[in-house]
Amino acid sequence: MQKRSLLFALMAVFILSACDKDDNEVTPEESANFTVTIENVLTPRLYSQSGSTGFLAPGDQESVEFHAGKGSYLSFATMYVQSNDLFYGFEDRGLLLHDDNGNPVVGDVTAMVDLWDAGTEINQEPGVGADQAPRQAAANTGAEENGTVRLINTVGDGYVYPADEQVIRLTLKHDGGTLFTFTIENISAGSSIPSPLAPGIWAIHQSGVRLFTDGEAANAGIEAVAEDGNNADYVNDLAAETGYSSPYAPGAWVVHEAGVNPIFTEGMAESGNGLEALAEDGDPSGLASSFSTITKVTQSGIFNTPDGAGSPGPIGPGGSYSFSFKGSTGDYLNLATMLIETNDLFLAFDQEGIALFNNGIPINGDITAHIALWDAGTEVNEYPGAGQYQPIRGGGDSGPAEGGNVIEVNDGFSYPAVNNLIKISIQAN
Repeated sequence: MQKRSLLFALMAVFILSACDKDDNEVTPEESANFTVTIENVLTPRLYSQSGSTGFLAPGDQESVEFHAGKGSYLSFATMYVQSNDLFYGFEDRGLLLHDDNGNPVVGDVTAMVDLWDAGTEINQEPGVGADQAPRQAAANTGAEENGTVRLINTVGDGYVYPADEQVIRLTLKHDGGTLFTFTIENISAGSSIPSPLAPGIWAIHQSGVRLFTDGEAANAGIEAVAEDGNNADYVNDLAAETGYSSPYAPGAWVVHEAGVNPIFTEGMAESGNGLEALAEDGDPSGLASSFSTITKVTQSGIFNTPDGAGSPGPIGPGGSYSFSFKGSTGDYLNLATMLIETNDLFLAFDQEGIALFNNGIPINGDITAHIALWDAGTEVNEYPGAGQYQPIRGGGDSGPAEGGNVIEVNDGFSYPAVNNLIKISIQAN
């Protein structure tokens, strides 16, 4: 009896162990339905570049370099120190840096500079007022005006100010490509009221962005610049809104067996399969069509309609594309989408794509770590976000040919880390 009881006990332990093992194991699957989501995780930016200018005594000058493409504006502001709240700047929309023919604006642009009244402190006689920066006991001590930003020649405060061209000179130089140099000179030594120019701010931006608005109350940054020559807070505010941002173009996706590179082969020239059009112009149609000629491709398609939209288009920051398909064990996935504010860069997995199953289990979750930023090698790269041959500025497929190979981008320019550019996630069910 004892032997039989022991045998039954051992059998019971074995059966329970087997049940526990079956409960914990995941049964391998032959196929699964997948949904892929491509998200633009870049942060929208108001300014492509921005910075500060320093204190300029009469006779001093300072130069600043920046990159700007067609459609870009330069704005700046610097205090006329012998005043309560006056500052020099272009018109509120900024100075357009290319003419209607796309030619860069160069030379002396002082005629485009104006003297503005911030409307934040009551004006006193220039060069004499006790509440002006050289004579005030402390910052921000003058009587509040509660006015709006206006050209000083429209204010009618009864005072006479030196002509702009007797105080400040601003010149622009085009250094080739997208590179400019602008120089601010304080030439007030011979004017009726010599004056320093206080530390200021500058920014490169698109139409509709303003550092200040004619006829509206000055923001806190302009008030500090115009009253006290204090640019610190505004420089920080601008920096927080400055950087690279870009939409993504419609793209192509492909599911394939092992042993085939349907989009590109790393280190080799683009094969004429339509990748060039995708990477330079954001046109995925040729690449998608080429997949039908590859024997080991099982499924493919285009993603071109943003989630929540009713028609095709790019996705800006915060936007996404999605597509779905059925995949089987042994299948690989790849995709390609153009980073539009470039000449020929695209996001994709490596040449072999990513396996859809791991030991028979379909992959799930964030797969961004497998994505890279690739250079198609078909067009010479320009400064990201400014190049005249980049699609947003009407230059797709028109830039100088590069004759290079497909490689991970390494062109000397700076790009955000891939996980700050894009998020790719996959859901299997």
